[in-house]
Amino acid sequence: MKKRTFLKSLAGLGLGSLASFESNASSFSLENLDFNAPDLWDQIRKGYKLKPDYINLENGYYCFLPQETLEKYIEHIREVNYQGSYYMRTVQWDNKAKSAAKLAELVDADPEEVAITRNTTESLDLIIAGFPWNRGDEAIMSNQDYGSMLTMFELAHRRHGVHLKKIDIPMHPQSDEEIVAVYERAITSKTRLIMVPHIVNITGHILPVRKICDMAHSYGVEVMVDGAHAVGHFTFSMKDLDCDYYGSSLHKWLSVPLGAGLLFVKKGKAEKIRPLLAPYQLDRPGILNLNHTGTHPVATDLAVLNAIEFQEKIGGKRKEDRLRYVQRYWSDQVRGLKNIDLNTPIEPHRSCAIANVGISSMKPAEMAKRLMDDYKIYTVAIDGSGVRGCRITPNIYTSTDELDQFVLALKELSGNA
Repeated sequence: MKKRTFLKSLAGLGLGSLASFESNASSFSLENLDFNAPDLWDQIRKGYKLKPDYINLENGYYCFLPQETLEKYIEHIREVNYQGSYYMRTVQWDNKAKSAAKLAELVDADPEEVAITRNTTESLDLIIAGFPWNRGDEAIMSNQDYGSMLTMFELAHRRHGVHLKKIDIPMHPQSDEEIVAVYERAITSKTRLIMVPHIVNITGHILPVRKICDMAHSYGVEVMVDGAHAVGHFTFSMKDLDCDYYGSSLHKWLSVPLGAGLLFVKKGKAEKIRPLLAPYQLDRPGILNLNHTGTHPVATDLAVLNAIEFQEKIGGKRKEDRLRYVQRYWSDQVRGLKNIDLNTPIEPHRSCAIANVGISSMKPAEMAKRLMDDYKIYTVAIDGSGVRGCRITPNIYTSTDELDQFVLALKELSGNA
């Protein structure tokens, strides 16, 4: 497709006029939606102010806020600013507790098991840094885990003499048991903690966390789950997972403003984790002893409630189904084509919105650049840990017309047009 022809097609998709998005988004409300309407997702799209310069298929780093949530967030900023120290010295902690309790309800945990942090990295760092390590202890993680978490384990190795054992998660497993076995083979009598991604950030592979936890617990080993991309993405219950520790970033699929994360610590386990930063009062019982950060942007804590409200109005399962649909819509059209590599499992239950696709004859960085330069499609290149391709993360507002443009781009770049 010629670039001029492609840019004309963007106008046909409604990507050429910023003013129209501003007016649509400002008047949008989920309260007015007919959830049985055939154009439901087209209506929901109007609630987002979308940058018209490109098709955004990189929502995995940061899912920006729908206008309805954004306006409420701005109201919180104004109100906190209006009250100043009075707000900070009176109700900020009660309000943060209400947001944490609602977050706990969303993931089916008890309120005393959940705290609001700033992101997944902070949540899991608190556990890794505060874990009661002894020299010679072992920790297991995968090469596909998030880089910052692997680096934090390296610090634990340097500080406490923890031995690190890295496994490779099968990219296209034949069964859950194949995945569980990879972790099990790495366990020894010295293993204390396993880190498991709920969903692999670079491929979108959803792991059988409960089965891994059951196996690990049978050896007396605890499990910490990296759920950076899980909360607000697909429905799950913390009670069903039965993990010991869990971290997530709320600025991703839940679309909370930047600066909010979730930390879950199973009841009875918080007391053994040493706080990274000293709270106002040491040795308080429970999870609140772990996440003191001093004065922080409390308007973000309040916006957690608004983001959950937006999610619940749509319906968690309805949103999950939509996200899985948009991923399969494009990936099913290119899976099996020559020169195209799908780095995400084929079974629908093993992925949701996130998938990874590569072109065999092209480096990922070049692929991402060509998609942006030639087709105005924004993605991110992944080249490491056995994964070569671009991570594709559409959102509920992504249209099938946009995905058709992406499929056409893949076919042209790979020689399948």
